[in-house]
Amino acid sequence: MKDFSLEFYEQLVEGYDSVLDRDGISGERTAHRLAALCAIGLTDQQGSHRLAFSKEEKEAKLLVQYWMEKAGMIVRTDGAGNVIGRIEGTASEKTVLCGSHVDTVPNGGHFDGALGVIAAIEVAEAWQEAGYVPEKSYEAIVFSDEEGARFHGGMTGSKAFMGELEEEKETKRIDIYGKSFEEVMKENGLTMESVVSAGADLSRYDSYMEVHIEQGKELEKLNQSTGIVTGIAGPAWLKLRFKGEAGHAGNTPMNDRKDALAAAGAFVSSLTQLPAKASSTAVATVGELNVFPNGVNVIPGEVTCTVDVRDIQVKTREKLLKKITSLLEEIEKSWGVSIEKEVSMKIDPVPADKDLQKTAAEILGAEAVYLPSGAAHDAMIIGRYLPMAMLFTKSRDGISHNPKEWSALKDCMNTIHVLKKMIEKRCSVTEQR
Repeated sequence: MKDFSLEFYEQLVEGYDSVLDRDGISGERTAHRLAALCAIGLTDQQGSHRLAFSKEEKEAKLLVQYWMEKAGMIVRTDGAGNVIGRIEGTASEKTVLCGSHVDTVPNGGHFDGALGVIAAIEVAEAWQEAGYVPEKSYEAIVFSDEEGARFHGGMTGSKAFMGELEEEKETKRIDIYGKSFEEVMKENGLTMESVVSAGADLSRYDSYMEVHIEQGKELEKLNQSTGIVTGIAGPAWLKLRFKGEAGHAGNTPMNDRKDALAAAGAFVSSLTQLPAKASSTAVATVGELNVFPNGVNVIPGEVTCTVDVRDIQVKTREKLLKKITSLLEEIEKSWGVSIEKEVSMKIDPVPADKDLQKTAAEILGAEAVYLPSGAAHDAMIIGRYLPMAMLFTKSRDGISHNPKEWSALKDCMNTIHVLKKMIEKRCSVTEQR
């Protein structure tokens, strides 16, 4: 039987037009590297299983480190396990940063994170081939634990890089195997102290850029390879408890019920109409719902659920939250139930830098497409402190976190070409004067 990673490579290069191999960027090299990472942590379902701080993630990081060194980069690993390859600039103390992650969700896809890491290194490879040295320094980075599948968190490496981690909070974290965060760090040759003190000198950094698959269908609908991210949506989680009265399903008349599930159902159904009234980028989702006492012949007396509300602007997200509150008040009156509300999490959205968006648009010209990111990324953490840009690559059927995740090599390479030009412009002191 043919090795799956070989099949994966052959599918990538099938029909690929080598005209995209220019300016030192190589589609074949990119395909080989995507296939090589695909082979690490390959599951029986032909997905990727590289949880954070696992031997699989470590193996992937070591491979990436080798590629960085091959591209002429000086490589270091910081106290959080982030792998950083550096090219020293000639005329500035500032550094342009670019990267992503190689950890995955259980049985995930082969492009999420991996493409961004390979794209960042491909820029250095192209420069080495051309003998080009940037005026500003350039770093490609692999962040640890972006997905959060192991510790039910996420963005650990980027938070550490930004100096956001606190020992008191990290000490309490337990992974899916029952191991403490500190124990897992020790297994990886790290310490709690090294992780929480891994913060970089941000004054030395100019900006951050990241390539990622879209995880949506807009680019596919528009038949465009690359999208310019306008911002990363910040989630607000609203925990709700609908309290009615449990009763016998046969003996309680329909006009004398306080059915918590019926009220919750009316809320969920009406919720879908609200985001568009707040903004074109707002979304709201109920993905979790629990019914009590959950008996076949019992009118539900209580229902709990969580509403995930997101938008790329705080103002419009807050507008949506107010509309949800008004809807809940209407549901209480209509269904005779009481509803308890609690905001369990609220993270501010992070807009992408306008100048970097403009640079991307100038490169793409008439094909420029602007998209919000509904999912969180390391760029959301970095963007709190530095000018940030993200480029999306077309994703087939919008599938992500799934073995069927797929982006055509043509689309990957088109995006990498845009990234390279953006980084070169940002690394040029002369051009920005």
